Amino acid sequence: MPIQIGQKKESDFSDPLGLLSDCHRRIEHFLAALVKISNQAQGGPLDAETRNVLKRALAYFRNAAPKHTADEEESLFPRMRALGQSQAALARLADLEHEHKLASCDHDLVDAIGNRWLEQDELPPAERICLSEALERLSRIYSRHISVEDSELFPLAAECLPPEELAKVGREMAERRGITR
Repeated sequence: MPIQIGQKKESDFSDPLGLLSDCHRRIEHFLAALVKISNQAQGGPLDAETRNVLKRALAYFRNAAPKHTADEEESLFPRMRALGQSQAALARLADLEHEHKLASCDHDLVDAIGNRWLEQDELPPAERICLSEALERLSRIYSRHISVEDSELFPLAAECLPPEELAKVGREMAERRGITR
């Protein structure tokens, strides 16, 4: 068993709220990588290492992020709504779902431009600006969104959802990834 020094152990499907929060750290990591590449390369040619980082970040948001959104919108949020939370809590869920839609549009844009950059090795100025603006919007969305989920929603879910419901959330998350437990 590997020893982790200075890092929190990754959660697993038996701790779905921890796993969702861990996913937030990956979102922050890959978004920061995209922002750094956009700012430093300015649409110009990419070296091999930067190309690889760009490919991995785009793939993460193309493949893993939609599963994370489904984990929340199809597994966690409906259970939270079923608890009959306050109107403020229900409005918060609606806000989070709206942010998912906004982020999805910008992710599609970033993916398309990022893939053109990989294919052409350069971006025209208009696309470079469009990429930068989309990443800026995503950074703003995720900063607020992740803060609300990690500091408000997930603790509320941990407090209010019975263990068997949280276990169902974890099983559904695993199934979305083709993992049987």
